[in-house]
Amino acid sequence: MKKGRLLELTGREFEILVLFARNPNIAFTRERIFDRVWGMEAVGDMATVTVHINNLREKIEEDPSNPQMIQTIWGVGYRFHPA
Repeated sequence: MKKGRLLELTGREFEILVLFARNPNIAFTRERIFDRVWGMEAVGDMATVTVHINNLREKIEEDPSNPQMIQTIWGVGYRFHPA
């Protein structure tokens, strides 16, 4: 919920959020996120991870341009910092 409203997440957005929530403050590379969410057998572009992260930020962050929960760790990837 955000501001009393249920969030509508895609299946992949939800899976990314679950991965982060189960592993708070642990940095994941885009490749690791892709492997864990899409599966190691999947073929795809790592940019899809970035797109899904940005969409998720738009839905859960108060200010998506200055994310506090899904943080970018430059040179590594992303980590979830629970509020």
